[in-house]
Amino acid sequence: MANFNKVYLIGNLTRDPELRVTPKGTAICQFGLAVNRQFKDESGAMRDETTFVDIEAWGKQGETIAKYCTKGRPLFVEGRLKFDQWEDKTSGQKRSKLKVVLEGFQFLGGRGEGGAAPGGGGDDHESSSPERHAPPARGGASSRPAPAQEAADEDVPF
Repeated sequence: MANFNKVYLIGNLTRDPELRVTPKGTAICQFGLAVNRQFKDESGAMRDETTFVDIEAWGKQGETIAKYCTKGRPLFVEGRLKFDQWEDKTSGQKRSKLKVVLEGFQFLGGRGEGGAAPGGGGDDHESSSPERHAPPARGGASSRPAPAQEAADEDVPF
C-alpha cells in the first residue's frame, strides 16, 4: 500500500517562534501559522476562513526561523503531518494534537516586511548551508548583482 504525507502551506506567523534546545543540543523551534481561505457562501457573499496550524522545526532550519521570523511574518512551509498523543498530567485525560513537522521553508514578502530576496529561504529538505537561509544584506548596498544591459529591440529574435 502506497503512503504519502506532504503538506505545503503559506501563511503568517501567529506568534514569535519559541526556540528550545534538547539535552543533546538539537534546536527545536515551535510556532503557529495562520492560513487564510476565501470562498463564496450559498448567498454569493465572500467569506474568510482562517486555519491555525502548529509547526515544529528542528535543527538549523529551526534556529534560522527563530532568528529571522516574528509574529505576522509571511512564510512558505513544506513538511509532514505528525499526530502526537499523551496523557494530561493534571487531569489524567488522553490528549492529542495534529501538527506539521517542517522539512523546508521559504521566506516571503519584500524587505519592507522583513522578507528575504527571492531564493533567500531554505526550500530544501536537509539543508545546513547557512547562505541558503541568510537574509539579504541590510543598509544602502544591495546584495543583488547589477542588471545586465538590455539588448536592443533589433537583437530580439521574435
